[in-house]
Amino acid sequence: MIRVVEDLGQQIGHSAACQALGVPRSSLYRARQPKPEPQPRPGPARALREQEQAEVTAVLNSERFVDCAPGEVYATLLDDDGLYLCHWRTMYRVLEQNAEVKERRDQKCQPIYAKPELLATGPNQRWRWDITKLRGPAKWSYDYLYVILDVFSRYVVGWLMAEQESDTLAKELMAQSCAKQGIAPEQLTLHSDRGSVMRSKTIALRLADLGVRKTHSRPYTANDNPFSEAQFKTLKYRPDYPDRFGSLQAARQGAQSFFPWYHNDHLWRLRG
Repeated sequence: MIRVVEDLGQQIGHSAACQALGVPRSSLYRARQPKPEPQPRPGPARALREQEQAEVTAVLNSERFVDCAPGEVYATLLDDDGLYLCHWRTMYRVLEQNAEVKERRDQKCQPIYAKPELLATGPNQRWRWDITKLRGPAKWSYDYLYVILDVFSRYVVGWLMAEQESDTLAKELMAQSCAKQGIAPEQLTLHSDRGSVMRSKTIALRLADLGVRKTHSRPYTANDNPFSEAQFKTLKYRPDYPDRFGSLQAARQGAQSFFPWYHNDHLWRLRG
């Protein structure tokens, strides 16, 4: 707008141009004045000097307070030592100037877990097992399906339907499946996620007795157990899968009809 006033003012005069466009002449005169260079902001009179800031930084990074928040350092120095360096908010400013505003507590560093490789060149080299919940007859009631899957062929080498998750039942299922498949010591690797049953000492001791190695998925990584999850989805997304099973026996009968179809129809169709 000021530029329009300037252009029009060269023809009819700036006073008339301002009156015609409704622009105060003071705004025109103010726009003509050169803008002053920005001045650096003066520091507070009571700001810490460089030597004092260095002293505060040394205290905050000392072995005693390196894991403590500035507020905790401030209170500890006052209560235990009767020492006042500066306000705890000033401690934050000093840390910010040194790019040290971050989590100061000594926290556990999670190790880097290697991604498990579920590779098999033949049957009975690597198995994968998991447990899924099937809805029972009432709300909050479930039946639990244990499934051991061969990674190479996707064949279900053992399964069990129970009313609860139990490492004792899982231990017996593994022993029966190994005996049924004729697994020799050091032949098989069993993979699972990190559920409480999967990591139990009972399972570990039983697998050691059978000569079976065990591996686990990385924490909170669903992609490390794709075969069991895919098999459970195949079960639960069938058109005839009920919303709830009326009893444990009904759930067991449903599994007895599912696994033959899974082996003889579903897997062959995928391979074809």
